[in-house]
Amino acid sequence: MKKKIVKREVGALFDVALDMPSVLRRIYASRGIKEQAELDHSLQKLTSFHTLLGIDAAVDLLVEALFQRQKIIVVADFDVDGATSCVVFMKTLQALGVSVDYLVPNRFEYGYGLTPEIVEVALEKKPDLIVTVDNGIASIEGVATAQKNGVKVLITDHHLPGKTLPEADAIVNPNQPGDDFPSKNLAGVGVVFYVMLALRARLREMNWFNTSGVADINMAKMLDLVALGTVADVVPLDHINRILVTQGLARIRKGQACAGIKALIEVAGRVADTMVSTDMGFALGPRLNAAGRLDDMSLGIECLLTNDDQLARDQAQELDQLNHDRRLIEAGMKEQAIAHISVWEKTQNVDDLPHGLCLYEKDWHQGVVGIVASRIKDIVHRPVIAFASTGDNELKGSARSISGVHIRDVFEAIATREPQLLSKFGGHAMAAGLTIKENNLEQFKLLFAEEVGRQAEAGSFVNVIYSDGELEAQDIGLELAEQLRREGPWGQGFPEPTFDGRFQIMGSKVVGGKHLKLQLKQKGAEKRFEAIAFNQELDTQLQESAAVHLVYRLDVNEFRGRKSPQLLVQHIMPC
Repeated sequence: MKKKIVKREVGALFDVALDMPSVLRRIYASRGIKEQAELDHSLQKLTSFHTLLGIDAAVDLLVEALFQRQKIIVVADFDVDGATSCVVFMKTLQALGVSVDYLVPNRFEYGYGLTPEIVEVALEKKPDLIVTVDNGIASIEGVATAQKNGVKVLITDHHLPGKTLPEADAIVNPNQPGDDFPSKNLAGVGVVFYVMLALRARLREMNWFNTSGVADINMAKMLDLVALGTVADVVPLDHINRILVTQGLARIRKGQACAGIKALIEVAGRVADTMVSTDMGFALGPRLNAAGRLDDMSLGIECLLTNDDQLARDQAQELDQLNHDRRLIEAGMKEQAIAHISVWEKTQNVDDLPHGLCLYEKDWHQGVVGIVASRIKDIVHRPVIAFASTGDNELKGSARSISGVHIRDVFEAIATREPQLLSKFGGHAMAAGLTIKENNLEQFKLLFAEEVGRQAEAGSFVNVIYSDGELEAQDIGLELAEQLRREGPWGQGFPEPTFDGRFQIMGSKVVGGKHLKLQLKQKGAEKRFEAIAFNQELDTQLQESAAVHLVYRLDVNEFRGRKSPQLLVQHIMPC
């Protein structure tokens, strides 16, 4: 696979406080920051909800439910974004005294979204209003089924809409046609948070809190949940999302998180007062997602809903065990997937693989195919779909893409050419899902590879490794490492700083059975640095005195109370 290290382009450096290091100024400029205001992550800088299309109609429905004592059923997605969206909605409406319950479809029985089948289940609870969170924008038949039974529907979602929208009573989705909200990157939980802000504003205008005797709502208490869902859903961290994540992290670090998040931090072996966005994405998120992947996301929702610390710990332990089970299943599936690639590699160069890969084994787990697709995509650097069988000649696929290939647009183009080929599909530019008939898999493989090749931007299949440049020996220290952890927040679309440089290996050893610990120095400098490369084997190119070109992140290593800078190696190449 072709790799290329590219230095990030740095725009004009903006005026900042004098105490900001030049390295950090360069990092921010390369991420499009043009003025100091874009680094202001106070809540006062949040964009108003007023430009969200459908927000007034949504609030009308919720006020009607409140005043007429109607029952609401929330239908949530089965991932972290769906779970946190559900909990933010439930906690807010319960605080107002509304009768609200939730339903999260079991992915193995009902599939994704507000399907007619899940509406039938919801109808057993006799709701007056169904509210979708993190789904619904493609649920044309499900909405029709609800309305045919006299139930109103409010859709809150952030996924890209199709050509036809459901005829819901209200839709709030910044990506729907005609919406003027400046950010198209809100996660589902961000959309729900904004709807709750609008509801609170309406009730304040009506003087309802004073006349009802119900305490006004402090929506800031929901920001730990909003931050977790936003990071875990890997949406781009534009200014609005960075505000939401920063404020949520601040509450967590102050010990103000909900019981469920505190328990998840504990079982993940993290420390609340040093939490950063990557901890949410790689430690908390997977444990919650494991419930939706292997069992039922209701466990994750209940963990986040409860105010009982001990119950939250017990549920977090269950989630931790599910995540352990998920990793074992994933390891086996990944090994099988790599075997598929090895067959191709024996007959042709890896760079000559199909532009888009479809992988399938009959015994693969539906809940884990997305992770496997992501892992293989990272290896071959091209879009990958991993399929699992659902029985009845049907396959569910989870796709992960690369920069330059909008995966949902690929699916839409295939569906336009062959309308009967895809039973259903939906998603985003970088991740999407679909359902096809098993006997159509070979035809779909060919069309997928062809369409990816047609739509891919020039150079898409070269694995470009972006670097923020080289650091001098005197800059690689604890002070900069700690400052980089405090800044950001880093994530999708606002990547964590990555540097590259040439080093000499002064020592190496394998730790933990599969991680390579290195001692390094730069040419012409005496200062030595500790580094670790996870899942990296010791080979002849990495022997002592070897010269290597590294791509790395600068982090803080804490051992027995002592802090030191550490290079987290991402890529190792011989000089």
